[in-house]
Formats: sequence, structure tokens, C-alpha cells
Amino acid sequence: MSTHVRFVTAAGETAPVQVGAEATLLDAARAAGVEMDATCGGRGRCRSCRVKVLAGEISPPTLQDTLQLGREEVQDRFRLACQTKPLSACLAQPMPPKAESGFQILAGQADLSDSRLQLDSGVVKHVIRAQTPQGEHHQTSDLEEVLACLPADTRRHLPLELLRKLPMALRKDKGLLTVTTFNDEVIDIEVGDTSAHRYGMAFDIGTTSVVGTLMDLASGEQLAAVGGLNPQAQYGGDLMSRIAYAQFDETKLATLRGKILSGINEFIKEACEKAGVAPEHVYKIVVVGNTCMHHVFLGVDVSYVGLAPYAPVVRDLLVYPAREVPLKAAPNARVCLLPIVAGFVGADTMACVLATRIYESEEIRALVDIGTNGEVVMGAKGKLFACSAPAGPALEGAQIRHGMRGAVGAIERVEIDGDVSCKVIGDAPAIGICGSGLIDACAKMIDARVIDANGLLRREGAPALAPALQARLTQGEAGRQFVLVPRHEAGRDHDITVTQADIRQLQLAKSAIYSGIVMLREVMGVANDDIHELMLCGGFGNYISIESSVKIRLLPEMRTERITYMGNAAAIGAQMALLSETERLRAFELAQGIEHVALAARPEFQDIFVDGMNFSGETFAAEERRLRAQARNAAAVAAK
Repeated sequence: MSTHVRFVTAAGETAPVQVGAEATLLDAARAAGVEMDATCGGRGRCRSCRVKVLAGEISPPTLQDTLQLGREEVQDRFRLACQTKPLSACLAQPMPPKAESGFQILAGQADLSDSRLQLDSGVVKHVIRAQTPQGEHHQTSDLEEVLACLPADTRRHLPLELLRKLPMALRKDKGLLTVTTFNDEVIDIEVGDTSAHRYGMAFDIGTTSVVGTLMDLASGEQLAAVGGLNPQAQYGGDLMSRIAYAQFDETKLATLRGKILSGINEFIKEACEKAGVAPEHVYKIVVVGNTCMHHVFLGVDVSYVGLAPYAPVVRDLLVYPAREVPLKAAPNARVCLLPIVAGFVGADTMACVLATRIYESEEIRALVDIGTNGEVVMGAKGKLFACSAPAGPALEGAQIRHGMRGAVGAIERVEIDGDVSCKVIGDAPAIGICGSGLIDACAKMIDARVIDANGLLRREGAPALAPALQARLTQGEAGRQFVLVPRHEAGRDHDITVTQADIRQLQLAKSAIYSGIVMLREVMGVANDDIHELMLCGGFGNYISIESSVKIRLLPEMRTERITYMGNAAAIGAQMALLSETERLRAFELAQGIEHVALAARPEFQDIFVDGMNFSGETFAAEERRLRAQARNAAAVAAK
């Protein structure tokens, strides 16, 4: 049995799509070409695929529908598209339409003042004047005449597309040619002298966002920066959701791959247009990303990355012609991927290791890439340890009731001093809260005694709150909540709140990062004070408040002056590998020597994780005991 589904979008109604009996409205939306996020991977754990069913019969609401949307919305025929099956011809509208804009995407710039960074990209342009074969008695060829003008170690093999263009190119300008090589392999032949044009691009493909940089390979100058959301996000906000989506299904793997290749191709075109560069002159592209992003980019099966023992298909340095990937926007480029350490410690981590030069440190240092898939590296010169700390998408705003990414309208900072004030990205009316705002809000709520060290919102009988704060503690459809921005001040038709469920999601996410740091510290047998520096890497890590992160125990209890922002270290490391073959090859040597610590295999990890769920500070019960003890002491003093 099948049925037809149509969708109402900003462009009007879509044509009806026919779906099978087991298909959901989310499946129908994808079949109709309607972009609809499912940050939880279609498991009913978020609100990103919320729709309103305007006509037609649908399956009864699920428990997930009610938990995420509330009874009132369910009664008004709002549903989660991932949970709802059409039982007859249906008309549905994605709700609300996408309104997020002005995303905060953090790029980076390799430090060319570092004398250790050699500009040896491997891309060389040879300007030559080659002769055409002169007589039948002279046994030679066009290719041999060109090779005779090139260094002796140049490989004789020529790609077929270059072999086809060689005869005309050789005879067009009296043999004046520019032959481009990458590590002694000919990758382009052009008529005339084009030696001034030698460019490359570095890409950091994150689970949530993609950042790209166009660079001049001769000078190291950054010519253009591009970036945006990872277009795969609609298929799941975290790695495991995307792996589950594509697991044992080549068609879905191709869908994910097509999304990221299309996005990268567009970024290449955009960067070249910004800088006035011909895409044909982009000769080297370095790509970093976690293991899942790495494999999907190449179209490699990720099924077994999601199953114990979580082994990657390949860990080596890889180089492929762009045409083979394919990246059609840069047809002459060689695409280089940095090595992988272990299943969930990917090429992006190796880029961070290059950028921070943690491997040269005489003192113990740690780098933490905070994100949907977090990684921690700790150690010093001679030995590094690494682990994966998958925080999930909560820190990016997913699975948070009013969560959103860091875009215009997102609360990013919170102050509580008798009442609440919020800093909103773009100075616009608040429409939600992003990860940095949620961290800040919970830290300030701890200080204000709105929540206790266990993460519980205040209950009756606790020490009195300021009246303004007490009024913000309300009972909503999702349970107990704290209002950050009331409805009349918000950019949406509802209060912007932090719920008890939101706090629990944050506790799970932050404990993953915290536990990873503590576990490596335990393996190395060092204390917090022994860590000379803790470096925050990645886009998200550089927007959070260090003080608030320590307060909620996302980061360990150490002196805040030892915690530093490193920018988008993965992007910077990718740029270093782009500009320097020395750095790219160094990455492989380092990856071979890093010891991977599998957290789940450690018997003590569960206790560390449970402890990491707590916030710092006293519980309300502890505070009450302290106040009673003070009262008893005061009474005893008075009695004397």
C-alpha cells in the first residue's frame, strides 16, 4: 500500500510524492527534495523535523511526539516528521520555516611567522620551451621532448587528459609551456608562462560546519575564506546518527557523500570568485575531518566504524586526483587527506596536533577539541595520548528545547544579578539559545542557586531567591523550567527557557568532554596542576566562557589562566599541511606514535563519567546544613 504526500514550502506546494506503507513524513520530505533537519537522526529526540499536518490521515501520535511537542501542539496536529506515517494522501508544512542566519563560523590562519613552517607545498611550476620532434629518423615523441626539459626525477606517467591536450599545447606558442608537478608527478600542462598562479585550498569538514581557505602556495597568503553548515546535518546532528543512516546502505551513503561533495565544490567556486582565481589553478587540496566525515567524503563504507571495535577502513596519508574523488570544481588538483589515529580520533585531531605543536612541548599539555565529536590529546615531547569524547549535538543546540546553532537571534551569554540579562548574537530579539549560551546560563544559575550541583532546578523549601528570579521558575509543557527571555521580549511567540531536560542533556554532553580529560590524566598519572596548558580548539571551543566551562565542569578544576583559546586549530593544521609537505608527512609519523585510549574499555571510566555529571558548587541541601550550622554556632555564642 502506498500514498501521496505534498509539502507547503516558501516556494509553494511541492508535487506529490508516492511513499510506501512504512515511510514517514521525513522520508517523504527527502523524496520530495524538501530540506528538513533531523539532528537526532530521526529517533524522535529533538524538534528539528517538526511539521504541521494540514490535511490527510496520519498515524497516532507517539510518546516522542508528546514529549517533544507537548499535548497542545499534538492536538493541533503538529508532529515530528520522523515519527509520523501518512495513512492517506497528506499535505504537511515544515514548522517553523528555517529562520537561522548569520552563523558563527570560525576560520583560522596558519602562522607564517613560525620559522619552522617551510613553504614546500610540493606543487612546482616549470616554465620550459620544448621542441617538437624534428624528423622521422629521430625516434622521439611529444612527451619525451617535454620530459627532457624537466628535472630527471619527474615521473614519465602522464594522466590521460593531459596526454590528449599535449599535441596542441606544444605547438601553440613555439613550445613555451608551464608544466605543473606535485611531488614530481605532472598534473597540468598550460601554454605560455602561468608560473605566477599556484593556489591551494584547505578544508576542515566538521560534523556541524565546514570551513575552507584559499591560499597562495608561493607566499602562504590567505586569499579567501569560506564556510557554512555541513549539508549532511539534516540526516543527523551527531556522528552515530549519520553512521546509522548510511549503515549497510550504499544508496544512503551516496546521498551523504553527494551532499558534502556538492558543498565542497560550491565552496571552491565561491572562494575562487572572491579572489579572482581560476579554479584550474588550484593544484592542491587538503581535507581534514573526523573518521566518519573522512570516509563519507571518499565514499568509503562507514558501517563498521559504528560497530565495535570501531576500526577505520584506512588510517594512512591519502592522495587522489580531484577528478577521481570527484571534485569537479578544481579539476587539476590533488586531494590530500591527513591520517587517522583510531576509529573516532580522526584527521582533524592530527591537524590540531600540527597546529598546536603539542608534540614539541617539554611540559605536559592538553588540547581539547570541543564539539559534537570531541577529542582530547594529552602529553609532551616523546609521548602523546588521545581519546574520543563524543559529546553529541547538545552543545550545538540540538536536543535542547529552544536550542539552536550559533546564529543571529541565539542567546550566547547570560548574566544573573538579581535578575537575568542576555547577550544575543546580532543584537536581535532572542529566538533560541546556542551551546555557549546554555553553558553560561547554567553556570550563572548555579551561582544564583537556581540549580544545585546535581543539576536540579530549585524546589520549594530551598533558601529564598530574589523575587525576579523566583518568578522565572515556572512549570511548562516540558516540565519545570527557568525563563531566560519572556515571550513579550522574545523574537518568537513563546518564552525562551532552560528546562530540566535541557540541563540533563548538557550534563551528559559536558561529562563526555570532562571525563575524557580526566581519563587521560589518570592514564598519565598526573594532577590538574601538572598540566601546564589546556588548549581549546575548534569553532565551538573558542566561543565558550572559560570561567563558565570550569564552573559546570565541562573543563577540569584548574587555574583559568592555564586554559587558552587556540582558534580553529583543525583548519590551521590543514593549512600547514597545504603549504608544507614537511608538515603533511610529519602528521603520519606523529599519528603512528600516538597511543589511543578507549574510554569504554577502562573499568574506572563509568565512575568518572557519573562524577562528571555533577556541577561544581554546593547543593541546596549542603547549603541548608551550612546555614543551620551557622545558626547553631551563633546561638551557642549568644548563650555564652
